[in-house]
Amino acid sequence: MKAELLAEGDLAIEPAEDTGVISKPDEDAQPLVEMNQVIASSRNRTRAQVLERIRAALARLDNDPSSFGLCVECGEEIAARRLELMPYVELCVECQQSRDLPQGPGGRRHLRDFK
Repeated sequence: MKAELLAEGDLAIEPAEDTGVISKPDEDAQPLVEMNQVIASSRNRTRAQVLERIRAALARLDNDPSSFGLCVECGEEIAARRLELMPYVELCVECQQSRDLPQGPGGRRHLRDFK
């Protein structure tokens, strides 16, 4: 998985066209260029985060192979299917869900909680 991500490389973020000629800007093309920049930037950031998590998982595997596949918070075994899909995870589903839920007052849990 690490080799695949490294082989893919970052997406190029195309700059907005600047030909040096002062002319009427292409109002239709600019939003598309900006959208492509956002998509490429987001993909590159996500890719870098996954690579870092893979490196951390490989380090955990080297340092303590017997603990690989165990949740770092509760110590329970992480489901095999979860590890198969994301071998770099360090939390079981329950601990990940408790981390992902909004904490404290004011946290949104549903789309209707905007009031």
